[in-house]
Amino acid sequence: HVPPHLDSGAGAGGQPLHLLVLLHGAGGQHGGGDHIALAHAIRHGALLLIPDALSTSWDLLRGGYGPDLAFLDRALLWTMQRYEVDEQAMAIAGFSDGASYALSVGLMNGHLFRDILAFSPGFMAPLRREGQPRIFVGHGKDDQVLSVQRGQEIAQRLAGEGYDVHYAEFDGAHIVSPPVARAALLRLETT
Repeated sequence: HVPPHLDSGAGAGGQPLHLLVLLHGAGGQHGGGDHIALAHAIRHGALLLIPDALSTSWDLLRGGYGPDLAFLDRALLWTMQRYEVDEQAMAIAGFSDGASYALSVGLMNGHLFRDILAFSPGFMAPLRREGQPRIFVGHGKDDQVLSVQRGQEIAQRLAGEGYDVHYAEFDGAHIVSPPVARAALLRLETT
């Protein structure tokens, strides 16, 4: 999504734009998060980048980082060359497998992404860590795909390592809860 009021790639009044990268779960599923993220981007005049994995899920889940990470790098570079992006207001988010990938990529690129939003993550596997991004983890108590304990453990581990972590559980299954997603996106508006 690109705000319709852009002129010459700059935001309204020449203001840099917030950028949210949203990563899907297995099979291209967003758990409802794509509609919520789009509404947020429209309301706030932000850029929304929703790349697709080359297969049914992200390369990390198929044995390691590779073509998906390279594509994500190219998509970010293209976006940042074309639009004036506020480099202090970039976030990466994801649902399910996409949440695991967002956590992993976001932690490796913590100087690039100020915020990581992970909805129903299963794990994280960063090769290295940079910066101190803020982290939001949301997970359904009745998730039968990726147990709520996984989200709890990830949030506790990251908080124990000194990251600014907000954890939110909700009554529900393997979805992106609209109220939880809106709370996560609200964090993007604060510094």
